[in-house]
Amino acid sequence: MTAEPSLEKTATNGIRIALGIGGVLSVILGILIVVWPGKTAMVVTAIIAIYAIIAGLVYAGLGIFSKQSGVWSRIGHIVLGVLFVIAGIVAFSNLGLTAVALATFLGILVGIMWIIEGVVALSTLGDAPSKGWTVFFAIISIIAGVVLLFSPLWGAVVLWWLLGIWAIVLGIIQIFRAFSFGK
Repeated sequence: MTAEPSLEKTATNGIRIALGIGGVLSVILGILIVVWPGKTAMVVTAIIAIYAIIAGLVYAGLGIFSKQSGVWSRIGHIVLGVLFVIAGIVAFSNLGLTAVALATFLGILVGIMWIIEGVVALSTLGDAPSKGWTVFFAIISIIAGVVLLFSPLWGAVVLWWLLGIWAIVLGIIQIFRAFSFGK
């Protein structure tokens, strides 16, 4: 009987610590994004480049060492591996330019998704519980998507800053949750 309250207290303390650490990390990440948006974007790009190189080596290894696969499968894995490694090396050769290209691509992608989301919202208007809010959401979504398509890099920069601000706010909330959890 005495072990149960202790186990509950240990679990509560573990959750509080996890919430606190997560909140602090979120605040730090948010501050880094807001203060040094270009540098943090380059760090994210470097992480993606490292992933590409590692994935490329894994694919090439699968193609070279897999004895069960057919010839074309092995060749495909090797070619894919080489392409991933080349992409990673090219990204590392100019992280700044790669970060700009990645941000532009993501800006275009988000713009297209927002336009589609607005059109889908309009297409479900007949089933919507609140037609006014649905139309309002659809119009805002389509306008935001079009604006993002016309200036995807600027839009990606604004979204990046908003992500940083959001990370700071959520991190602070998470820290407060850590202090109040289980009380």
